[in-house]
Amino acid sequence: MRIVAPSARILAVEDGRDILGRLEFAGRICYKSEDKISKDSAAPFLDRIVRSGHLSVIEHASAAAHIVCDRGVSHELVRHRLASFSQESTRYADYSGKRFGREITVIRPCFWPEGSPAYMLWLDAVQRAETAYFALRDAGAAAQQARAVLPNSLKTELVVSCNMREWRHIFELRCAPAAHPQMREIMLPLLRDMHRRVPTLFADLHTAFTRDMPETAPACAAAACALSPKQEDLPCGTAAVH
Repeated sequence: MRIVAPSARILAVEDGRDILGRLEFAGRICYKSEDKISKDSAAPFLDRIVRSGHLSVIEHASAAAHIVCDRGVSHELVRHRLASFSQESTRYADYSGKRFGREITVIRPCFWPEGSPAYMLWLDAVQRAETAYFALRDAGAAAQQARAVLPNSLKTELVVSCNMREWRHIFELRCAPAAHPQMREIMLPLLRDMHRRVPTLFADLHTAFTRDMPETAPACAAAACALSPKQEDLPCGTAAVH
């Protein structure tokens, strides 16, 4: 079994200046003020657009992200109906095969320190789930049948694409203190990176949640983080963004 940290990275987003230029043009069509477009007019114009709530304008730009998280977090993410998702399938990914090293991969829970009673109970539970999965496969069950015993902690991967208005909505909900700790672990660093790329569109959200953002954590690729006697303890909110 492998225990890995979650991660998120932006796959595709245009240069911030190109985005702002197109969005400014779209917004000024509404007010027929195209004559006011200049080299430096986009950022202040779009800052006013965001603050006024005229967010349909920023739907004309989008971004895609690659997210590695547990199945429980993914179930919350895919509820965002205005986004598009491609997700690792537990029907067609046969973890008993050579391609997966005949082991499952799980996401380390950020809220239990390694070695704590709760962590050890969790570790025992996911190890038992792995054992049951392979026993079912060896007994002739298909992967889509054996998956019934796989835990919520199972690692899954998603590509998420949506427009900037929907990204704002996702960050507003999923970076909030009331969000699940493992969701914030992914979304706070992702918001920081999105703000770095297109600051005008995310400045207010970055300001609202910046106190909760951790220091940048080192990237942890799922394939490289095998279960070992000692896993690095990282607090909630330190998912790698690269």
